[in-house]
Amino acid sequence: MPAPKPAILALEDGSVFRGAAFGAEATIAGECVFNTSMTGYQEILTDPSYFGQIVTMTAVQIGNYGISPEDEESGGPKCSGFVVREVSPVVSNWRSVMSLSDYLAKHGIPGISEVDTRALTKKLRVDGAMKSCLSTLPLSDDEAVARARGWRDMAGSDYVKDVSCQEPYLWGADDASRFNKQYLPVGTIGGATHTPAKKFKVAAFDYGAKYTIFRKLVRHGFEVHVFPATATAAQVREYGVDAVFLSNGPGDPAALPYIHQTVSGLLPDYPIFGICLGHQMLTHAVGGSTFKLKFGHRGGNQPVKNLETGKVSITAQNHGFATDPKSLEQTGAVVTEINLNDNTVEGLRHKTLPVFSVQYHPEAAPGPNDADPLFEDFYRMVEKRKAGKI
Repeated sequence: MPAPKPAILALEDGSVFRGAAFGAEATIAGECVFNTSMTGYQEILTDPSYFGQIVTMTAVQIGNYGISPEDEESGGPKCSGFVVREVSPVVSNWRSVMSLSDYLAKHGIPGISEVDTRALTKKLRVDGAMKSCLSTLPLSDDEAVARARGWRDMAGSDYVKDVSCQEPYLWGADDASRFNKQYLPVGTIGGATHTPAKKFKVAAFDYGAKYTIFRKLVRHGFEVHVFPATATAAQVREYGVDAVFLSNGPGDPAALPYIHQTVSGLLPDYPIFGICLGHQMLTHAVGGSTFKLKFGHRGGNQPVKNLETGKVSITAQNHGFATDPKSLEQTGAVVTEINLNDNTVEGLRHKTLPVFSVQYHPEAAPGPNDADPLFEDFYRMVEKRKAGKI
């Protein structure tokens, strides 16, 4: 077996990590972040929320079960680069169609292995997420550091337009859902699963949505009409929908005033459920504000406490910004959940409108299913609204 080619990862503070190249032969820049999930690397790679970022996995070995088309959360990898301690030399899974390295090469994304990911993660935790450069081509340390420093900041960047769909479509009616995983219908009667009695039409804004979000909405009784991030409130009303869903997505939530305006226009008329960036869009729509976290929350093991019920859930998360709780005091919204690691806001609801949101990912993929009932809560909210009870 030929010796691997060298690769370099440089951070804006001048730190340089050298390792072995895999994936594509390329030089890219982005924000270096870390993810603490033990598995699910393909779902992480294809999560549009990682657009513009170089993802470091803290799990020691990545790539052992290869790549399966059914596990993609979008039309392909959306992150800029990938950093791991070790790429598995063996791919063993009956569903796999190619190796991780071949997958990244196919999509033009460089990767670096044989890196001390513990040291890199500690640096990012202490000093914060940083602008960085990853190259699998010949590149000097000085040039790599210069390219890292020259990359634009994540704060102030609108990446949503890069990952959102361009036209409205019905989920399940086109190629985007060709790998539409089958989930059992929600609820049980006498031990047997059943489908909700009525399907509601939901306008799901695609700010960089993961496929599993739409799958879960369908499973829980919704006909999902997907809208691009630039769609207006008037366009949504034309479809005669029963509710509105706000998806996850990348970039700075404060840099999206056109979305804030649209959500504000929809607030009085529809039940609304937002997750991740959608939660942050709701924050701005009601008059609150957001701020950039030092290193963010990314992984499948984040503990969240519901302040109204006392329940603690382990959640999947992927975000670098958070809601300022003080900014909500005069908005009509209240904080419902907090992160038990740092007490940041993880959920909110409106005091008088059927509107709520969470900062984490209840659809997981990958991650725990503790928060899956939130989709049923959304269905029940819409059901009550249609019945005139709220």
